Amino acid sequence: MSAYLSIEDVGITFQTEKGSFRALDGVTLRVEKGEFISIIGHSGCGKSTILNIVAGLLQATEGGVLLEGREVDTPGPDRAVVFQNHSLLPWLSVYDNVKLAVDKVCKAKTKAQRHDWIMHNLDLVRMIPAKDKKPDEISGGMKQRVGIARALAMEPKVLLLDEPFGALDALTRAHLQDSLMEIHRTLGNTVLMITHDVDESVLLSDRIVMMNNGPAATIGQILKVELERPRHRMDLADDPTYTAARAEVLRFLHGNTPHSVAA
Repeated sequence: MSAYLSIEDVGITFQTEKGSFRALDGVTLRVEKGEFISIIGHSGCGKSTILNIVAGLLQATEGGVLLEGREVDTPGPDRAVVFQNHSLLPWLSVYDNVKLAVDKVCKAKTKAQRHDWIMHNLDLVRMIPAKDKKPDEISGGMKQRVGIARALAMEPKVLLLDEPFGALDALTRAHLQDSLMEIHRTLGNTVLMITHDVDESVLLSDRIVMMNNGPAATIGQILKVELERPRHRMDLADDPTYTAARAEVLRFLHGNTPHSVAA
């Protein structure tokens, strides 16, 4: 039986002013429905390139991506992306930013049903009290919450997260990580996340995909995180399984000295 999401022998070559640049080579990853997968590695190892190929924003030179057995090579609402930059429209309220996505993908719903669905997703990220505020009236962490709500409102088969908490302070990042774990527990959605944060990858993931450095980057190691869910960060501080997983990722990253390549 095939995996829910399959990245099959993907390679990609970019043409630059200096000639061809081989970013990825022979990347294969199979993700089961409901899995939370993190991809980690040094800058320039092709993490975001993989995500963009799955999102349909980039076309692989070789290989391809299958979702429920169907090839995906263009963007679609079955794969929602949350970027490090929240990408909210500044002239729209929190509510209307989510409504924009809902109106696009939920055309069969009545106006009342769409409203209820918008409110449901804002409630998932605890943003109902700020629903009438504009993006410049809320914090960076709150903006990211809205971005996650907008993505979830599309009911995607796969949620793609490109370092969604990377620009936030440590406390805000911790709160959003906890929120994401709760959402994942509630919805059971399939998540593919790019991160530079070792602790984040261990805390959130079922498996951690560690990338070798580019050019021609490949998957170097895949680590299964043997921690039961639900997970609580304070309980894991001295957990030997958590500590061992964290050490394994750090060893891998330390053993892969980054090269000076373009991302």
